[in-house]
Amino acid sequence: MSGAGKSTVLKFLEDINFFCVDNLPPALIPKFAELCYEQGGEIDKVAMGIDIRGGKLFSDLFSVLSSLQEFGYDYEILFLDASEKTLIKRYKETRRSHPLSKGGAIADGIAKERKMLEEVKKKATYIIDTSNILTRELKEQINRIFLENQKFESLIITVCSFGFKYGIPVDSDLVFDVRFLPNPFYIQELKEQTGNDSAVFNYVMGFEESNIFLDKLTDMLEFLIPQYIKEGKNQLIISIGCTGGKHRSVTLANALHERLSKKNHNILLKHNDIEKDVLKAIEVKICHFHLMSKRRFHKDLEMHVIAILQSFLLC
Repeated sequence: MSGAGKSTVLKFLEDINFFCVDNLPPALIPKFAELCYEQGGEIDKVAMGIDIRGGKLFSDLFSVLSSLQEFGYDYEILFLDASEKTLIKRYKETRRSHPLSKGGAIADGIAKERKMLEEVKKKATYIIDTSNILTRELKEQINRIFLENQKFESLIITVCSFGFKYGIPVDSDLVFDVRFLPNPFYIQELKEQTGNDSAVFNYVMGFEESNIFLDKLTDMLEFLIPQYIKEGKNQLIISIGCTGGKHRSVTLANALHERLSKKNHNILLKHNDIEKDVLKAIEVKICHFHLMSKRRFHKDLEMHVIAILQSFLLC
């Protein structure tokens, strides 16, 4: 999809010694492959960026790929996708128009492109949804596939902690409430720490209920994940919430992330609200400081006026 990160991925592939070409018309691909082959092994890894800006030429893609197979050239298709909301945000931030919007709504252009690319996505060897992954994480994905030759799982799983008082993440697929566990917030020495600290982690996981919950959750996800992959789902966001998103949810999210990582799933970890209590406390202190400063200013002004009046009366 346009705006999903094609140019960024080509830079990553260049970093691992791929010969990269962007926006090559599909009709020229067989000739380009032939030229690379004639270099006698000097160019053995080639990456080509192709999108719908090729217009009518883009429709030749599948016939061109068939001819590559006939000539004995191996190829793989990496399809980069992103949600409509993410793509619109990226286009607005860069102040660019979508190649198919023709001056109209960006969403209309995205819808047209999705329709055009349906068949390409179905035939893709790898699909990466870049909606919720950082540039660093995207590079790790590319290296895992094309440098380390690890088994690729098209489903990107994000384990996310959050605080219910700040709201459930809107992009959640599965939401789990761990407020049934004892809250470290009420223990003085743990109150200012988070689930990333060993003292809080050990406290939360010291309860039998925490471990039973983690076992059952892991078991359910091990059943669900293959079903989601079979369905063609590319992104799964698992949100775990407690009251403030600082202690229990962070602990369980970390523990779940560790377990799923050992199963070689394509997994990311995100703590949405872990710092929000701290930031809120800072905001309160700043407001209090401003309020006290105003009061001090008014008090000083009042004393100054009284002193002037007293001087005047004495005169």
